[in-house]
Amino acid sequence: MGDTKKDMSNTIVIRPKKTFSWRDLRELWLYRELAYFFTWRDFKVRYKQTAIGVIWAIIQPFLTMVVFAVFFGQLAKMPSDNVPYPIFVYVGLLFWQFFSSALSDTSNALIANQSIITKVYFPRLILPISSVMGKFIDFAIAAVVLVGMMIYYGYAPNISGLLILPLLLIISFMASVGGGLFLSAINVKYRDVRYALPFFIQILLFVTPVIYPASIAGKYSKILALNPMMGVIQSARAALLGTGPVNWTLITTSIIGSLIILIIGIYVFKKTERYFADVI
Repeated sequence: MGDTKKDMSNTIVIRPKKTFSWRDLRELWLYRELAYFFTWRDFKVRYKQTAIGVIWAIIQPFLTMVVFAVFFGQLAKMPSDNVPYPIFVYVGLLFWQFFSSALSDTSNALIANQSIITKVYFPRLILPISSVMGKFIDFAIAAVVLVGMMIYYGYAPNISGLLILPLLLIISFMASVGGGLFLSAINVKYRDVRYALPFFIQILLFVTPVIYPASIAGKYSKILALNPMMGVIQSARAALLGTGPVNWTLITTSIIGSLIILIIGIYVFKKTERYFADVI
């Protein structure tokens, strides 16, 4: 009986908090090696047993660019701010591919790892975050094509243009993580997310200036600016292709918008975290 009491007194009960705190940040740092493992595992699994491996990270945005260049650039004569349409749309696709693929994978991160969630404790926030971290590798690989296109079309970005790219990636990261946390938490209970999300991403593509310049939106441009990816893509084109001056007001709006999405995502995720192992 005494041993039982001793064992019971040494039992540690882990209860997730409903709000995000510094403790969560400390745990994320302590489990950083696990986050690295998940990131590298997801990257390897994604291209495992494929004939061309990581080249898919280049082929997907490149072939999409070719299709858009033919149908929207050549046939529809879509304006491109006096920039050759192929490179104009590829810059947009580069950041859009990062955001959309990260959002899609993050929303399914908990379901894909349900066997681990129900058996071992670790900060659940690691799973969605590591899903997005792997997209930085895809972005870097796909950016090689952009470098080649810039050389071909004779575009040389200035130093300030290159310095703004990390900021734009951070905005994209916050927006995709925030949206992914929100959707992954809902996806645990309602599996409708897997059917609704592809449709939502497809619609969002056409309300984001990926295949067209933001200038043609006219009076609706302020509404479109509520989408953080609009500021990211428009600023990337301004910095890399010189389509106009970098609009810092638009960038600030994108930062605020992505922060709001991130805060909402973390709040919903932490609010429902304690039920993940039971419901999943």
